[in-house]
Amino acid sequence: MKKDKFKRLISLSFAFLLVISLTAGFGIVWYIYYSDTIVLPYYRRGNWVLIGIYCLLVWVFFRTYGGFKLGYLKKTDMLYSQLISITCVDVVAYFLISLIGRHFLDVSPMLMLTAVDLGFISLWTVVTNKLYFLIYPPRKLIILYGSRQAAALVLKMSQRVDKYMICESISINEDEDKIRDLILKYEGVIICDIPAEQRNNYVKFCYENSLRSYIAPKISDIIIRGADDIRLFDTPLLLSRNYGLDFEQQIVKRAFDIVFSAVLLILLSPVMLISALAVKLYDGGPVLYKQKRLTIDGKEFDIYKFRSMITDAEKEGGFQLAQDNDPRITPVGRFLRKVRIDEFPQLLNILKGEMSVVGPRPERPEFTELYKKEMPEFGFRLKVKAGLTGYAQVTGVYDTTPYDKLKMDMMYIENYSLRLDLQIILMTIKTMLFPPKSNAHDSNGILTENQTKSSDSK
Repeated sequence: MKKDKFKRLISLSFAFLLVISLTAGFGIVWYIYYSDTIVLPYYRRGNWVLIGIYCLLVWVFFRTYGGFKLGYLKKTDMLYSQLISITCVDVVAYFLISLIGRHFLDVSPMLMLTAVDLGFISLWTVVTNKLYFLIYPPRKLIILYGSRQAAALVLKMSQRVDKYMICESISINEDEDKIRDLILKYEGVIICDIPAEQRNNYVKFCYENSLRSYIAPKISDIIIRGADDIRLFDTPLLLSRNYGLDFEQQIVKRAFDIVFSAVLLILLSPVMLISALAVKLYDGGPVLYKQKRLTIDGKEFDIYKFRSMITDAEKEGGFQLAQDNDPRITPVGRFLRKVRIDEFPQLLNILKGEMSVVGPRPERPEFTELYKKEMPEFGFRLKVKAGLTGYAQVTGVYDTTPYDKLKMDMMYIENYSLRLDLQIILMTIKTMLFPPKSNAHDSNGILTENQTKSSDSK
């Protein structure tokens, strides 16, 4: 516990070392290759300001992509985050230098800097991870469970043997004194799917004894976490407004959607044109397909996608679920799906006001009704417009269960901000470049996202 008090300080120290080293590398490149070649050379303070801007860019991009989450992310995930972060930083820095120089300057020094940065980051990741886990070995934990759903959480946590060591499990049905005595033997407890009253008692017990508690939240927990703190005279209250976004947030979000989707449509128009030609030339069928989906307040709309399946794929067997290696998916469609280009026409849905850039992914009415039978709260995600990308898409994996995705969507709704939207958009780029691995199991006993990716053959 004494070492835990210094964990944040140690992480910040490692992050500071990384930022300073990367900034120093840029400073060297700037002074040697660029400072004397621009039209009006900078004086001392000007050079410092530019280097300071680079340092700020490093901090912003690394924070956004999770490049400083030492001990939290897997080593490979952290490395991916840092690689895309430094690439973005150096690209922005090059354009900034060219803007100052009033023309495109020689790019080779920045390419050389990026290559050196990538090597340094790789070394930093390996060394700091070893040092971190040498100081903070895996925590010895006990899991307190109430149903079979705990097995899925245990399986996921067991994939991080560098961080968690689940030594024992005990049912909530056991004697209370026995449970408390066992909890005290470990560094923390995982509280998963137990009745609310009992869970609250054990959370207080852990707090009293300064023990860590990892809690699998219920939907009601997520709603409460998004509440505002208010007081009625001398009585504290939590206020949950429960109507999604307020009017000002809707105005800001809509303005952002219009500008972002319009700019992106212009920039991506060559890619979309080539994709449309490829779909048309392959089998002569329609380029786009429309399908009914649900958005805010359960309103139906026609979602647009590039057609990735054979024409009339559902004509023979009716409504069908897409499967891995589905024979109905064309070779062109398989590529478009892999790189997410098939989703680009939804920018038109955003311009029309049917979707937003960020929000819960739109679901088919048939699936929504199916999920509501298992999860009555599934309709809660319709408090906001459906999105082209979402929190569940950048934090989950391809076959994350619908219940966990619902929790992530609720977290987004209850914590919405424009900053969060921008962060999710940037994280989407990482997800496209480095797709997360699937869980390959369905712990909730209901259809996974992999099973529910509907056919697109209209």
